[in-house]
Amino acid sequence: SVALALIAFGLVSKKLEGTIVTGPMLFSVFGFVAGPALLGLVPVHVSNESVHLLAEVTLILVLFSDAANIDLAQLRRDHNLPVRMLGIGMPLTIVLGTAAALFLFDDLNFWEAALLAAILVPTDAALGQAVVSNRLVPVRIRQALNVESGLNDGIALPFVLIFAAFAIAMHGDTNAGEWVVFAGKQVILGPIAGIAIGYAGARLAAACNRAQWMSETAEGMIALGIAFGAFALAETIHGNGFIAAFVAGLTFGNTLQYKCKFLFEFAETEGQILVLLTFAAFGAAMLPQAQSSVTLVYDVFAIATLTLVRMLPVHLSLIGTGVKPVTSVFLGWFGPRGLASVLFVLLILDEAELENETTIFSVVIFTVAVSVLLHGLTAGPAARRYGKLSQSMG
Repeated sequence: SVALALIAFGLVSKKLEGTIVTGPMLFSVFGFVAGPALLGLVPVHVSNESVHLLAEVTLILVLFSDAANIDLAQLRRDHNLPVRMLGIGMPLTIVLGTAAALFLFDDLNFWEAALLAAILVPTDAALGQAVVSNRLVPVRIRQALNVESGLNDGIALPFVLIFAAFAIAMHGDTNAGEWVVFAGKQVILGPIAGIAIGYAGARLAAACNRAQWMSETAEGMIALGIAFGAFALAETIHGNGFIAAFVAGLTFGNTLQYKCKFLFEFAETEGQILVLLTFAAFGAAMLPQAQSSVTLVYDVFAIATLTLVRMLPVHLSLIGTGVKPVTSVFLGWFGPRGLASVLFVLLILDEAELENETTIFSVVIFTVAVSVLLHGLTAGPAARRYGKLSQSMG
């Protein structure tokens, strides 16, 4: 049934571009209908090892490919908007998200609230694909959303790990010092492994390319090998493999002396398939489990996370850039929560033991579900309207 869903989506994918129906939306609904909650055609549960393996592989490859496609030199020259949104807006979003979680959820302690905010801070450009691909939207704005989305999952991950460590250490029978040391190793040794593997891989690939030893079809094997190699090395030396994969991609992409065609094609082909499969698992295994816990408070928190908690920090971060209020609102609204948040919450549940992990899991999954729906419905119409408005404003 999953194979048929992929074939059916591929056949009508061009027709769906720019409409209010998106791939993540369709596959989330497909997963929910075909999953154990209704038809039982896709018998997967959150506890299934296959779901966690899919999540881990997808996160490693998405982190690596997103980072490898970021040009740091160009970012420093041209992209003051995403730099501000990441450097000012993102920390403010975590602070506001923590405050909102503490206010609305009585059972969460400070570190659990901070962890929830950090898990929900990364944005997902795939949920607003109609925005970043719409030619009416100014290039600068599309690039800002793309670059922000590409970098913020990797930047958020250390915060997620540190807050998780402190949340675990809040248990009376847990040694806080050991968890602080663990978090420190994860955040420090992970990047070291990523830089080492990414730099060495880029140098070797460049040398073999100059010597004409390497075929173009081998680029994919090299990129995948570096991504998983960085992950494996980091885990071996007790660093975090996911941070290593992100840093390896950033290092590889900015050290390589020629454009690796595979890195650009991956996001359009294999990467998209993995993302859609993850959203199918999201609908089949995660939505039904979270659904039973949802209350009005969850609705309020989800809407607050996607609006005030995101849009106010973005507006504050862009003060002094000359950006018009309508553009600030547009950039603020199109911060959909998606793949990274789903994978982060699975990662934390798999590796940690939190007192209120059920609440954190349910809130994250419900917020992502609301984002998949609302941002999917608004991406196409809002992009066209904003594009025409920006053209009329010159």
